[in-house]
Amino acid sequence: MADTVSIFVEKLSNLVLQEAFLFGQVEEQVKLLRDELKWMRLFLKDADSQSLYNEKVKLWVEQIRNVTHDAEDVIDEFILDMDRRQLRLNTLKFLKCLPTCVGFADKLPFIHELDGRVKEINIRIERIMANRSKYGLEALMASSSSSTTDQVVAHKEKWAQVVEGSDVVGIEDGTEVVTQMLMKGEMRRAVVSIVGMGGLGKTTLAKKVYNHSDVKQHFDCHAWVYVSQEFKAREILLGVAYCVMSLSDEQKKEVKEMGEAELGRKVREYLREKKYLVAMDDVWSREVWSSLRSYLPEAKDGSKVLITTRNEAIALHATSQEEIAWTSLNSEEEIAQHANPQALIYRLRIMNDDESWRLLLKKTFGNRSTSGILTPELEVSGKNIVAKCKGLPLAIVVVGGLLSTKEKTRSSWEKVLASIDWHLSQGPESCMGILALSYNDLPYYLKSCFLYCGIFPEDSEIETSKLIQLWLAEGFIQRRGKELLEDIAEDYLYELVHRSMIQVAAREVDGRVTSCRIHDLLRDLAISEARDARLFEVHENIDVAFPTGVRRLSIHQHHINNNISQHLHNSRLRSLIFFTEPFERKSWKSLQEHIKLLTVLDLGSTNDNYIVPEEIGELVHLKFLRIRGLNRVTLPSSIDRLVNLQSFDLDNNDCYIPHTIWKLQQLRYLNCSFGEISSQFKLSKCVNGYLGVEKLTNLQTLGLRSGSWLEGDGLGKLTQLKELDLGGWLNPHLKKGFFECIANLTALRTLNLSDIESFEKKTLLNHLRLKRWKKVVEEKTLIPGLMSFSYHTYLYKVILGGKLELPEEIGFYPPNLLELFLHHCELKNDPMFILEKLPKLKVLILSIRSYVGKKLVCSSGGFLQLQSLELYALFPLEELIVEEGALPHLKTLQIERCDRMTELPRGLLQLKNLEKVEPKFMFDR
Repeated sequence: MADTVSIFVEKLSNLVLQEAFLFGQVEEQVKLLRDELKWMRLFLKDADSQSLYNEKVKLWVEQIRNVTHDAEDVIDEFILDMDRRQLRLNTLKFLKCLPTCVGFADKLPFIHELDGRVKEINIRIERIMANRSKYGLEALMASSSSSTTDQVVAHKEKWAQVVEGSDVVGIEDGTEVVTQMLMKGEMRRAVVSIVGMGGLGKTTLAKKVYNHSDVKQHFDCHAWVYVSQEFKAREILLGVAYCVMSLSDEQKKEVKEMGEAELGRKVREYLREKKYLVAMDDVWSREVWSSLRSYLPEAKDGSKVLITTRNEAIALHATSQEEIAWTSLNSEEEIAQHANPQALIYRLRIMNDDESWRLLLKKTFGNRSTSGILTPELEVSGKNIVAKCKGLPLAIVVVGGLLSTKEKTRSSWEKVLASIDWHLSQGPESCMGILALSYNDLPYYLKSCFLYCGIFPEDSEIETSKLIQLWLAEGFIQRRGKELLEDIAEDYLYELVHRSMIQVAAREVDGRVTSCRIHDLLRDLAISEARDARLFEVHENIDVAFPTGVRRLSIHQHHINNNISQHLHNSRLRSLIFFTEPFERKSWKSLQEHIKLLTVLDLGSTNDNYIVPEEIGELVHLKFLRIRGLNRVTLPSSIDRLVNLQSFDLDNNDCYIPHTIWKLQQLRYLNCSFGEISSQFKLSKCVNGYLGVEKLTNLQTLGLRSGSWLEGDGLGKLTQLKELDLGGWLNPHLKKGFFECIANLTALRTLNLSDIESFEKKTLLNHLRLKRWKKVVEEKTLIPGLMSFSYHTYLYKVILGGKLELPEEIGFYPPNLLELFLHHCELKNDPMFILEKLPKLKVLILSIRSYVGKKLVCSSGGFLQLQSLELYALFPLEELIVEEGALPHLKTLQIERCDRMTELPRGLLQLKNLEKVEPKFMFDR
């Protein structure tokens, strides 16, 4: 079960502290509920993993989940009723003159109802907790723990033999690489790791290397041991002793009776004079190597330890511990000659289509010829089957074994294709059961985060910023002292990456993950586990006979508005996420009447102008709101009632935003780059005083069209701001003091400023007629000059647009600048002379009219760290020269719409790291 209880306990604790006045006489009952749930949370951590193998424990966990959901509904409905009551009192202004007791009398019925419902829930919780002893669940859980571990190890060994026996294709390169890792480095002991997701063939590769004839000859003795999730150092040492020592039956009995310390000393003494190889398969925790390393001699004899793991952090931990020991024992010369520790980690990849097909044929037909049997029709069916396995060797081996027993006809194979998901998911011994081991091994706080990745469509690339915002809105991120929740969430993301549960799709130049994806079989696992835990449902998979239990709903298909209406009558629904166009305007009434407790609402992409109805103000629990598209979105004045909103994303929409947006003081992410704020805010007041951007002190990301809201120093008070995007057409409200104001934004990582000066009056006027900003044309200079960014140590990405001159002093630029994007700057002098001196610059984009000269020169010794150079729509440019010694680390060169360039840049051949050159429309006249 995902951590439903922990999420609600934290929510309830915050409510008790911040809004105790709401509960009044019911406060004691609410506190009792909170305390009982805290106890339940402790027991659940043990019960959760056992629920997969025991029906009694599963039922108990399900009852806890259900009562937690009911409690959350009761509290949220009460808060909603109080909000509506307050709105009614504010609307009927004459009631403000009445005594306070009149307002309390209006509140009294809600208090009585809440009191009764919370008492009822507390009684249910008491009974559920009593059932633990009544039905012997504690003893059951304790006894099943060890047997479950034994079953897991047995199943893993079985499947390892099956995959190994199939002689997986496509690992020849890996065999050679890992063999060399083991055989090089004669001066020291080292840890070599094979890392990858479950079912990828780590054990198969390790066994192939372990049994390689060169490896056998290279080492004096060898040991292979399996490591369970509940590992015991003594059991591993015993396995090593049995492998490397020639023991009689009497000696084996003697060794078996030794304690860990004595056995460890015996193994260490035996290996001290040996060049040994110890292979530890399927390591699940850092403690394995930490516990065993002292028992394996550290002599400089070229001994090696080979581990396989699904968690890259474990491999890095083991390698780094060896590095620390090595650097403390050896000279600087020896250390300098030693390879990077990353070189001792081999990351196993997913098989490509050709390798997958060859493996399926090998498993299905063995050594028999396929001539005359594998018809074109059968090949089509077979390749469709391979596509379902998504490059995972374990899945291919399982299905290939199944096909080997079937008739070699298209109809027979089509039946297998139709039932492949079922065959891969049958119990703990199945392919899905092996993958589930990784899920079961996740810390409790990561399980919900992983499962939630299943809401995204198959094969989709997931924006990490969106994923993190959703995790925050759903309450999955647990506080750690004073750390920012976004930073904690980023740690969660990296831990899932290290554990091979999600894959990196794209990174920033500083290494931060910008997008990720999940393997389809792991996605299937997430959807299955989430359904059991009632965490979420994907609309296409819902059993329409039982729609009422859905708590979070993800919608992938188009044109399903008629089929979704039944789910809009589900009062339990907390999250509604569209990956298609939003539902029709008439469906908003259902939101107001039924889905009134929504926390997350993603309306997908809009193709037309979209007017968000007033009813959205009813969703007072909303924390995440997103609308994507390229057309105009109009927001209602009721948006100011969404006081719990944390993430508000309008992406590229041209939108009208009421000035009361500044009331939403819980906002952490506001992305409306082309959003126009109502100018009336200067005259408005609220109960807390003047409305302005300075109220949003929790903001981490701000994307908004500049306007009169920038007057004053309000922006400078947003000290937690990391990303600032003032794209779109800038206007005269951006004055010189603006740059002095942002000097306070010491956490800033990304700054986007466009059109600092009107670059071409005629072109600008054409745009401004549409934008109603004609007065900008009369301004000669919007910002006389740029201030120094030398103190912005966190600022790594800058986007500048509009006419300007680049300062020659390198001290002007952010000291850690990694990415620079210039457009419409109309630079007359070659900017490379200045920019090539920036010490850490890795990405440089010179876009439309950023430079109006004919030649760019990258001189020798310049751009020492640059990895990507993009030139776009530099129409006057005729030549790019790369001198010898320039751009030594350049990997990507993209030249597009530079119409006067007649040949590729000089000096490209000397760029040894260049991987991709994209000349698009270079030679068009």
